[in-house]
Amino acid sequence: MTVSPPAGAIAPTASSVATKGPAPFAATQALAQRVFAELYAATRTSDAPGAGVSRPCYDAPEQKAHDIVAAAAKAEGLETSVDRAGNLWLDLPGRDADAPFICIGSHLDSVPEGGNYDGAAGVVAGLMALAHMRRNGIVLPVPVRTVALRGEESAWFGPSFFGSKGLFGQLTEKEFDARRRDSGRPLRDYMAQSGVCDMAALQAGEVLLRPEQVHAYLELHIEQGPVMISRRLAAATVPGIRGNVRHYRAACMGENAHSGAVPRWLRHDAMMAMADLMMRLDEHWRVLLERGLDMVLTFGICGTDPKVHALTKVPGEVNFSLDIRSQDIATLEAFYRLFQTEAAVVAQQRGVRFVLDERAGTDPQRMDERWVKRCQKVLAEMGHEPATVPSGAGHDAMVFAAQGVPSVMVFVRNEHGSHNPRETMTMADFMIGAEALARAAIDPVRER
Repeated sequence: MTVSPPAGAIAPTASSVATKGPAPFAATQALAQRVFAELYAATRTSDAPGAGVSRPCYDAPEQKAHDIVAAAAKAEGLETSVDRAGNLWLDLPGRDADAPFICIGSHLDSVPEGGNYDGAAGVVAGLMALAHMRRNGIVLPVPVRTVALRGEESAWFGPSFFGSKGLFGQLTEKEFDARRRDSGRPLRDYMAQSGVCDMAALQAGEVLLRPEQVHAYLELHIEQGPVMISRRLAAATVPGIRGNVRHYRAACMGENAHSGAVPRWLRHDAMMAMADLMMRLDEHWRVLLERGLDMVLTFGICGTDPKVHALTKVPGEVNFSLDIRSQDIATLEAFYRLFQTEAAVVAQQRGVRFVLDERAGTDPQRMDERWVKRCQKVLAEMGHEPATVPSGAGHDAMVFAAQGVPSVMVFVRNEHGSHNPRETMTMADFMIGAEALARAAIDPVRER
Protein backbone atom coordinates (compact mmCIF):
# COMPACT_ATOMS: atom_id res chain seq x y z
CA MET A 1 0.00 0.00 0.00
CA THR A 2 1.32 3.44 -0.94
CA VAL A 3 0.71 6.04 1.78
CA SER A 4 1.55 9.67 1.15
CA PRO A 5 -0.05 13.00 2.02
CA PRO A 6 -2.60 14.52 -0.40
CA ALA A 7 -1.61 17.55 -2.45
CA GLY A 8 -1.06 20.54 -0.21
CA ALA A 9 -0.99 18.49 2.99
CA ILE A 10 1.77 18.69 5.57
CA ALA A 11 3.87 15.53 5.51
CA PRO A 12 4.05 13.72 8.88
CA THR A 13 7.41 13.57 10.61
CA ALA A 14 9.19 10.27 11.10
CA SER A 15 8.56 10.43 14.84
CA SER A 16 4.85 11.03 14.38
CA VAL A 17 4.57 8.05 12.05
CA ALA A 18 6.40 5.86 14.53
CA THR A 19 4.34 6.88 17.52
CA LYS A 20 0.92 7.40 15.94
CA GLY A 21 0.70 5.93 12.46
CA PRO A 22 -2.55 5.79 10.49
CA ALA A 23 -5.76 5.53 12.47
CA PRO A 24 -7.28 2.02 12.40
CA PHE A 25 -10.19 1.35 10.08
CA ALA A 26 -12.33 0.82 13.20
CA ALA A 27 -12.24 4.59 13.69
CA THR A 28 -14.85 4.88 10.92
CA GLN A 29 -17.43 2.78 12.80
CA ALA A 30 -19.06 5.82 14.40
CA LEU A 31 -19.57 7.29 10.92
CA ALA A 32 -21.30 4.11 9.75
CA GLN A 33 -23.56 3.92 12.79
CA ARG A 34 -24.59 7.54 12.36
CA VAL A 35 -25.46 7.11 8.68
CA PHE A 36 -27.40 3.90 9.28
CA ALA A 37 -29.39 5.63 12.03
CA GLU A 38 -30.17 8.62 9.81
CA LEU A 39 -31.26 6.40 6.92
CA TYR A 40 -33.61 4.48 9.17
CA ALA A 41 -35.10 7.58 10.79
CA ALA A 42 -35.71 9.22 7.41
CA THR A 43 -37.26 6.26 5.56
CA ARG A 44 -38.97 4.04 8.16
CA THR A 45 -42.63 3.40 7.36
CA SER A 46 -43.99 4.08 10.85
CA ASP A 47 -43.02 4.83 14.43
CA ALA A 48 -43.96 1.31 15.53
CA PRO A 49 -41.12 -0.77 17.04
CA GLY A 50 -39.41 -2.86 14.39
CA ALA A 51 -40.98 -0.97 11.49
CA GLY A 52 -39.45 -1.54 8.07
CA VAL A 53 -38.15 0.97 5.55
CA SER A 54 -39.51 1.74 2.10
CA ARG A 55 -37.26 3.54 -0.37
CA PRO A 56 -38.86 3.28 -3.85
CA CYS A 57 -36.46 4.24 -6.61
CA TYR A 58 -36.55 7.69 -8.20
CA ASP A 59 -38.95 8.82 -5.49
CA ALA A 60 -38.60 11.04 -2.43
CA PRO A 61 -37.52 8.34 0.09
CA GLU A 62 -34.66 7.13 -2.11
CA GLN A 63 -33.62 10.74 -2.67
CA LYS A 64 -33.59 11.32 1.11
CA ALA A 65 -31.17 8.41 1.43
CA HIS A 66 -28.92 9.88 -1.28
CA ASP A 67 -28.98 13.27 0.45
CA ILE A 68 -28.00 11.69 3.79
CA VAL A 69 -25.01 9.90 2.26
CA ALA A 70 -23.95 13.01 0.32
CA ALA A 71 -24.07 15.14 3.47
CA ALA A 72 -22.01 12.59 5.42
CA ALA A 73 -19.44 12.48 2.60
CA LYS A 74 -19.10 16.26 2.48
CA ALA A 75 -18.65 16.36 6.25
CA GLU A 76 -15.67 14.01 5.75
CA GLY A 77 -14.12 16.37 3.20
CA LEU A 78 -15.13 14.24 0.20
CA GLU A 79 -16.49 15.52 -3.09
CA THR A 80 -19.91 14.49 -4.41
CA SER A 81 -21.50 14.49 -7.85
CA VAL A 82 -24.59 13.07 -9.55
CA ASP A 83 -24.43 11.48 -13.00
CA ARG A 84 -27.14 11.68 -15.65
CA ALA A 85 -28.80 8.47 -14.44
CA GLY A 86 -29.14 9.94 -10.96
CA ASN A 87 -26.41 7.88 -9.32
CA LEU A 88 -24.46 9.56 -6.50
CA TRP A 89 -20.63 9.50 -6.68
CA LEU A 90 -18.22 10.11 -3.80
CA ASP A 91 -14.59 11.04 -4.45
CA LEU A 92 -11.42 12.08 -2.71
CA PRO A 93 -10.44 15.67 -3.55
CA GLY A 94 -8.10 16.07 -6.50
CA ARG A 95 -8.99 12.82 -8.29
CA ASP A 96 -7.67 12.55 -11.84
CA ALA A 97 -10.92 12.53 -13.81
CA ASP A 98 -9.30 10.70 -16.74
CA ALA A 99 -7.72 7.87 -14.75
CA PRO A 100 -9.38 4.42 -14.57
CA PHE A 101 -10.66 3.81 -11.07
CA ILE A 102 -11.71 1.12 -8.63
CA CYS A 103 -15.41 1.47 -7.92
CA ILE A 104 -17.05 0.49 -4.62
CA GLY A 105 -20.80 0.50 -5.06
CA SER A 106 -24.26 -0.66 -4.11
CA HIS A 107 -27.79 0.77 -3.93
CA LEU A 108 -29.93 2.76 -1.49
CA ASP A 109 -33.45 1.82 -2.63
CA SER A 110 -35.34 -0.91 -0.78
CA VAL A 111 -38.28 -3.25 -1.19
CA PRO A 112 -41.58 -2.24 0.46
CA GLU A 113 -41.31 -2.73 4.23
CA GLY A 114 -37.70 -3.88 3.82
CA GLY A 115 -34.68 -3.74 6.09
CA ASN A 116 -32.29 -0.85 6.57
CA TYR A 117 -29.08 -2.66 5.53
CA ASP A 118 -29.94 -4.30 2.19
CA GLY A 119 -27.96 -2.26 -0.33
CA ALA A 120 -27.20 0.58 2.04
CA ALA A 121 -24.50 -1.47 3.81
CA GLY A 122 -22.48 -1.52 0.59
CA VAL A 123 -22.76 2.23 0.05
CA VAL A 124 -21.80 2.94 3.66
CA ALA A 125 -18.81 0.58 3.33
CA GLY A 126 -17.63 2.58 0.33
CA LEU A 127 -18.11 5.85 2.22
CA MET A 128 -16.05 4.43 5.10
CA ALA A 129 -13.24 3.38 2.76
CA LEU A 130 -12.93 6.90 1.34
CA ALA A 131 -13.24 8.49 4.78
CA HIS A 132 -10.45 6.22 6.05
CA MET A 133 -8.25 7.24 3.12
CA ARG A 134 -9.03 10.93 3.57
CA ARG A 135 -8.35 10.88 7.31
CA ASN A 136 -5.01 9.11 6.87
CA GLY A 137 -3.75 10.86 3.74
CA ILE A 138 -3.71 7.65 1.68
CA VAL A 139 -3.03 8.35 -2.01
CA LEU A 140 -3.22 5.50 -4.50
CA PRO A 141 -1.94 4.92 -8.05
CA VAL A 142 -5.44 3.70 -8.91
CA PRO A 143 -8.15 6.07 -7.59
CA VAL A 144 -11.03 4.66 -5.55
CA ARG A 145 -14.56 5.97 -6.03
CA THR A 146 -17.86 5.08 -4.33
CA VAL A 147 -21.22 5.05 -6.10
CA ALA A 148 -24.76 4.86 -4.72
CA LEU A 149 -26.73 3.34 -7.57
CA ARG A 150 -30.41 3.89 -8.28
CA GLY A 151 -33.18 1.34 -8.55
CA GLU A 152 -31.54 -2.04 -7.90
CA GLU A 153 -34.66 -3.69 -6.49
CA SER A 154 -37.24 -5.32 -8.77
CA ALA A 155 -40.06 -5.14 -6.21
CA TRP A 156 -41.49 -1.82 -7.41
CA PHE A 157 -41.44 -2.09 -11.21
CA GLY A 158 -40.51 -5.70 -12.07
CA PRO A 159 -37.26 -4.88 -13.91
CA SER A 160 -34.27 -3.74 -11.87
CA PHE A 161 -30.72 -2.33 -11.96
CA PHE A 162 -31.87 0.98 -13.44
CA GLY A 163 -28.91 3.00 -12.19
CA SER A 164 -26.20 0.60 -13.30
CA LYS A 165 -27.92 -0.16 -16.62
CA GLY A 166 -28.29 3.56 -17.21
CA LEU A 167 -24.54 4.00 -16.81
CA PHE A 168 -23.87 1.62 -19.68
CA GLY A 169 -26.70 2.80 -21.94
CA GLN A 170 -28.71 -0.40 -21.50
CA LEU A 171 -32.13 0.76 -20.36
CA THR A 172 -34.88 -0.35 -22.73
CA GLU A 173 -38.26 1.07 -23.68
CA LYS A 174 -39.86 -1.88 -21.91
CA GLU A 175 -38.13 -0.81 -18.70
CA PHE A 176 -39.10 2.83 -19.14
CA ASP A 177 -42.71 1.66 -19.61
CA ALA A 178 -42.70 -0.68 -16.58
CA ARG A 179 -45.43 0.36 -14.13
CA ARG A 180 -44.99 0.70 -10.40
CA ARG A 181 -46.91 -1.88 -8.41
CA ASP A 182 -48.79 0.58 -6.19
CA SER A 183 -49.43 3.60 -8.41
CA GLY A 184 -49.56 2.09 -11.89
CA ARG A 185 -47.41 4.92 -13.21
CA PRO A 186 -44.46 4.09 -15.53
CA LEU A 187 -40.83 4.30 -14.53
CA ARG A 188 -40.19 7.10 -17.03
CA ASP A 189 -42.55 9.37 -15.05
CA TYR A 190 -40.66 8.81 -11.80
CA MET A 191 -37.28 9.30 -13.48
CA ALA A 192 -38.43 12.53 -15.13
CA GLN A 193 -39.99 13.99 -11.99
CA SER A 194 -36.90 13.16 -9.89
CA GLY A 195 -35.01 15.99 -11.59
CA VAL A 196 -31.75 14.04 -11.57
CA CYS A 197 -32.04 12.16 -14.88
CA ASP A 198 -31.11 13.19 -18.41
CA MET A 199 -34.07 11.44 -20.03
CA ALA A 200 -32.95 12.20 -23.58
CA ALA A 201 -29.55 10.60 -23.00
CA LEU A 202 -30.96 7.59 -21.17
CA GLN A 203 -33.67 6.89 -23.74
CA ALA A 204 -31.14 7.25 -26.55
CA GLY A 205 -28.95 4.62 -24.88
CA GLU A 206 -26.04 7.01 -24.44
CA VAL A 207 -23.10 5.40 -22.61
CA LEU A 208 -22.38 7.44 -19.49
CA LEU A 209 -19.52 5.24 -18.27
CA ARG A 210 -17.22 3.22 -20.50
CA PRO A 211 -16.30 -0.20 -19.07
CA GLU A 212 -12.61 0.45 -19.66
CA GLN A 213 -12.83 3.39 -17.25
CA VAL A 214 -13.50 0.98 -14.36
CA HIS A 215 -10.46 -0.94 -13.15
CA ALA A 216 -12.71 -3.10 -10.92
CA TYR A 217 -16.13 -3.03 -9.25
CA LEU A 218 -16.38 -4.08 -5.58
CA GLU A 219 -19.67 -4.51 -3.73
CA LEU A 220 -20.44 -5.37 -0.11
CA HIS A 221 -23.88 -6.76 0.71
CA ILE A 222 -25.62 -8.54 3.52
CA GLU A 223 -26.14 -12.22 2.74
CA GLN A 224 -29.78 -12.80 1.91
CA GLY A 225 -30.10 -16.33 3.27
CA PRO A 226 -29.06 -18.46 6.27
CA VAL A 227 -25.91 -20.10 4.82
CA MET A 228 -23.32 -17.95 6.59
CA ILE A 229 -25.11 -18.19 9.92
CA SER A 230 -25.06 -21.99 9.70
CA ARG A 231 -21.38 -21.98 8.65
CA ARG A 232 -20.46 -19.40 11.31
CA LEU A 233 -18.92 -17.01 8.82
CA ALA A 234 -18.86 -13.30 9.64
CA ALA A 235 -17.88 -12.39 6.06
CA ALA A 236 -17.26 -14.30 2.86
CA THR A 237 -16.32 -13.71 -0.77
CA VAL A 238 -18.88 -14.26 -3.52
CA PRO A 239 -17.55 -16.31 -6.48
CA GLY A 240 -20.65 -15.97 -8.64
CA ILE A 241 -24.21 -14.62 -8.82
CA ARG A 242 -27.11 -16.75 -9.92
CA GLY A 243 -29.02 -15.72 -12.99
CA ASN A 244 -32.73 -16.36 -13.29
CA VAL A 245 -35.64 -17.23 -15.55
CA ARG A 246 -38.92 -15.70 -14.43
CA HIS A 247 -42.59 -15.39 -15.15
CA TYR A 248 -44.14 -12.65 -13.06
CA ARG A 249 -47.75 -13.33 -14.05
CA ALA A 250 -48.80 -16.83 -15.02
CA ALA A 251 -52.01 -18.79 -14.65
CA CYS A 252 -53.31 -22.33 -14.71
CA MET A 253 -56.74 -22.24 -16.34
CA GLY A 254 -59.22 -25.01 -15.65
CA GLU A 255 -62.97 -24.98 -15.10
CA ASN A 256 -65.03 -23.95 -12.09
CA ALA A 257 -67.36 -26.71 -10.90
CA HIS A 258 -69.45 -27.80 -7.93
CA SER A 259 -67.25 -29.66 -5.47
CA GLY A 260 -69.92 -32.16 -4.51
CA ALA A 261 -71.46 -32.81 -7.90
CA VAL A 262 -68.51 -33.30 -10.26
CA PRO A 263 -66.43 -36.51 -9.93
CA ARG A 264 -62.64 -36.54 -10.25
CA TRP A 265 -62.59 -37.86 -13.79
CA LEU A 266 -64.71 -34.96 -15.06
CA ARG A 267 -62.89 -32.20 -13.23
CA HIS A 268 -60.53 -29.62 -14.70
CA ASP A 269 -59.11 -28.63 -11.32
CA ALA A 270 -56.56 -25.82 -11.67
CA MET A 271 -55.32 -26.14 -8.08
CA MET A 272 -54.72 -29.89 -8.32
CA ALA A 273 -52.93 -29.29 -11.62
CA MET A 274 -50.68 -26.68 -10.00
CA ALA A 275 -49.90 -29.05 -7.13
CA ASP A 276 -49.06 -31.77 -9.64
CA LEU A 277 -46.73 -29.48 -11.58
CA MET A 278 -45.02 -28.27 -8.41
CA MET A 279 -44.33 -31.78 -7.14
CA ARG A 280 -42.94 -32.89 -10.52
CA LEU A 281 -40.56 -29.93 -10.65
CA ASP A 282 -39.56 -30.36 -7.01
CA GLU A 283 -38.46 -33.93 -7.79
CA HIS A 284 -36.41 -32.76 -10.77
CA TRP A 285 -34.83 -30.15 -8.52
CA ARG A 286 -33.89 -32.79 -5.93
CA VAL A 287 -32.24 -34.94 -8.59
CA LEU A 288 -30.24 -32.01 -9.99
CA LEU A 289 -28.95 -31.14 -6.52
CA GLU A 290 -27.87 -34.75 -6.00
CA ARG A 291 -25.85 -34.42 -9.20
CA GLY A 292 -24.05 -31.39 -7.73
CA LEU A 293 -25.74 -28.76 -9.92
CA ASP A 294 -26.59 -25.32 -8.54
CA MET A 295 -30.26 -24.36 -8.78
CA VAL A 296 -33.20 -23.01 -6.79
CA LEU A 297 -36.91 -23.03 -7.66
CA THR A 298 -39.65 -20.82 -6.19
CA PHE A 299 -43.36 -20.31 -6.77
CA GLY A 300 -43.54 -17.11 -4.76
CA ILE A 301 -47.12 -16.28 -5.76
CA CYS A 302 -49.74 -19.00 -5.99
CA GLY A 303 -53.45 -18.81 -5.26
CA THR A 304 -57.05 -18.71 -6.32
CA ASP A 305 -58.96 -15.46 -6.71
CA PRO A 306 -60.56 -14.46 -3.37
CA LYS A 307 -63.36 -12.75 -5.28
CA VAL A 308 -64.65 -16.02 -6.74
CA HIS A 309 -63.17 -18.94 -4.79
CA ALA A 310 -65.27 -20.86 -2.27
CA LEU A 311 -65.20 -23.95 -0.09
CA THR A 312 -67.63 -25.72 -2.40
CA LYS A 313 -66.04 -24.81 -5.75
CA VAL A 314 -63.51 -26.73 -7.82
CA PRO A 315 -60.98 -23.97 -8.63
CA GLY A 316 -61.03 -22.95 -12.27
CA GLU A 317 -58.04 -20.60 -12.12
CA VAL A 318 -54.80 -20.38 -10.16
CA ASN A 319 -52.43 -17.43 -10.58
CA PHE A 320 -48.75 -18.00 -9.93
CA SER A 321 -45.21 -16.76 -10.47
CA LEU A 322 -42.11 -18.77 -11.41
CA ASP A 323 -38.52 -18.04 -10.39
CA ILE A 324 -35.71 -20.41 -11.44
CA ARG A 325 -32.14 -19.48 -10.50
CA SER A 326 -28.70 -20.97 -11.12
CA GLN A 327 -25.06 -19.97 -11.48
CA ASP A 328 -24.96 -21.98 -14.71
CA ILE A 329 -26.79 -20.84 -17.85
CA ALA A 330 -27.07 -24.41 -19.18
CA THR A 331 -28.77 -25.55 -15.97
CA LEU A 332 -31.19 -22.61 -16.18
CA GLU A 333 -32.18 -23.40 -19.74
CA ALA A 334 -32.43 -27.15 -19.14
CA PHE A 335 -34.70 -26.72 -16.13
CA TYR A 336 -36.88 -24.22 -17.95
CA ARG A 337 -37.38 -26.78 -20.69
CA LEU A 338 -38.33 -29.31 -17.99
CA PHE A 339 -40.91 -26.82 -16.73
CA GLN A 340 -42.38 -26.42 -20.20
CA THR A 341 -42.47 -30.19 -20.76
CA GLU A 342 -44.07 -30.99 -17.42
CA ALA A 343 -46.60 -28.17 -17.81
CA ALA A 344 -47.65 -29.63 -21.17
CA VAL A 345 -48.03 -33.12 -19.66
CA VAL A 346 -50.07 -31.83 -16.70
CA ALA A 347 -52.24 -29.76 -19.03
CA GLN A 348 -53.03 -32.81 -21.19
CA GLN A 349 -53.67 -35.17 -18.29
CA ARG A 350 -55.80 -32.81 -16.20
CA GLY A 351 -57.60 -30.87 -18.90
CA VAL A 352 -56.14 -27.47 -18.05
CA ARG A 353 -53.97 -24.96 -19.85
CA PHE A 354 -51.08 -22.76 -18.69
CA VAL A 355 -50.98 -19.10 -19.69
CA LEU A 356 -47.64 -17.31 -19.27
CA ASP A 357 -46.58 -13.70 -19.56
CA GLU A 358 -43.37 -12.85 -21.42
CA ARG A 359 -40.34 -14.68 -20.09
CA ALA A 360 -37.93 -12.45 -18.15
CA GLY A 361 -34.58 -13.02 -16.52
CA THR A 362 -30.89 -12.33 -16.27
CA ASP A 363 -27.82 -14.38 -17.13
CA PRO A 364 -25.65 -15.68 -14.30
CA GLN A 365 -22.34 -13.93 -13.80
CA ARG A 366 -19.04 -15.23 -12.45
CA MET A 367 -17.01 -12.85 -10.33
CA ASP A 368 -13.44 -12.09 -11.34
CA GLU A 369 -11.21 -14.92 -10.08
CA ARG A 370 -8.27 -12.63 -9.35
CA TRP A 371 -10.39 -10.32 -7.20
CA VAL A 372 -12.09 -13.25 -5.48
CA LYS A 373 -8.67 -14.56 -4.45
CA ARG A 374 -7.63 -11.07 -3.41
CA CYS A 375 -10.60 -10.74 -1.05
CA GLN A 376 -10.04 -14.25 0.31
CA LYS A 377 -6.42 -13.36 1.01
CA VAL A 378 -7.43 -10.17 2.83
CA LEU A 379 -9.91 -12.07 5.01
CA ALA A 380 -7.20 -14.62 5.85
CA GLU A 381 -4.78 -11.83 6.73
CA MET A 382 -7.43 -10.44 9.06
CA GLY A 383 -7.70 -13.80 10.82
CA HIS A 384 -10.94 -15.03 9.25
CA GLU A 385 -11.74 -18.11 7.19
CA PRO A 386 -11.31 -17.22 3.49
CA ALA A 387 -14.63 -18.83 2.56
CA THR A 388 -16.77 -18.34 -0.55
CA VAL A 389 -20.57 -18.21 -0.65
CA PRO A 390 -22.42 -17.86 -3.99
CA SER A 391 -25.15 -15.26 -4.27
CA GLY A 392 -28.65 -16.51 -4.88
CA ALA A 393 -29.97 -13.01 -5.51
CA GLY A 394 -29.16 -10.51 -8.22
CA HIS A 395 -26.92 -7.49 -7.60
CA ASP A 396 -25.52 -4.52 -9.53
CA ALA A 397 -22.24 -6.44 -9.72
CA MET A 398 -23.92 -8.56 -12.40
CA VAL A 399 -24.36 -5.53 -14.65
CA PHE A 400 -20.74 -4.47 -14.28
CA ALA A 401 -19.46 -8.03 -14.80
CA ALA A 402 -21.58 -8.40 -17.94
CA GLN A 403 -19.80 -5.32 -19.33
CA GLY A 404 -16.43 -7.00 -18.81
CA VAL A 405 -15.56 -5.07 -15.66
CA PRO A 406 -13.63 -7.27 -13.16
CA SER A 407 -16.11 -7.56 -10.29
CA VAL A 408 -16.31 -9.11 -6.85
CA MET A 409 -18.66 -9.12 -3.86
CA VAL A 410 -18.17 -9.54 -0.13
CA PHE A 411 -21.06 -10.87 1.93
CA VAL A 412 -21.74 -10.06 5.59
CA ARG A 413 -23.88 -12.56 7.51
CA ASN A 414 -27.41 -11.58 8.45
CA GLU A 415 -29.49 -13.99 10.49
CA HIS A 416 -32.99 -13.27 9.24
CA GLY A 417 -32.26 -12.77 5.54
CA SER A 418 -33.08 -9.56 3.71
CA HIS A 419 -36.15 -7.84 2.28
CA ASN A 420 -37.73 -7.70 5.72
CA PRO A 421 -37.41 -5.42 8.78
CA ARG A 422 -35.74 -8.15 10.84
CA GLU A 423 -32.34 -7.86 9.18
CA THR A 424 -29.86 -8.47 11.98
CA MET A 425 -26.46 -7.60 10.61
CA THR A 426 -24.25 -6.76 13.60
CA MET A 427 -21.81 -3.87 13.50
CA ALA A 428 -18.98 -6.25 14.43
CA ASP A 429 -19.65 -8.41 11.36
CA PHE A 430 -20.18 -5.36 9.16
CA MET A 431 -16.84 -3.90 10.21
CA ILE A 432 -15.08 -7.13 9.20
CA GLY A 433 -16.66 -7.08 5.75
CA ALA A 434 -16.18 -3.34 5.25
CA GLU A 435 -12.52 -3.46 6.26
CA ALA A 436 -11.89 -6.45 3.99
CA LEU A 437 -13.44 -4.60 1.05
CA ALA A 438 -11.47 -1.44 1.84
CA ARG A 439 -8.19 -3.35 2.10
CA ALA A 440 -8.87 -5.04 -1.23
CA ALA A 441 -9.53 -1.68 -2.88
CA ILE A 442 -6.69 0.20 -1.23
CA ASP A 443 -3.98 -2.37 -1.95
CA PRO A 444 -4.75 -4.12 -5.25
CA VAL A 445 -1.25 -3.65 -6.67
CA ARG A 446 0.19 -6.77 -5.03
CA GLU A 447 -2.18 -8.99 -7.01
CA ARG A 448 -1.41 -7.63 -10.46
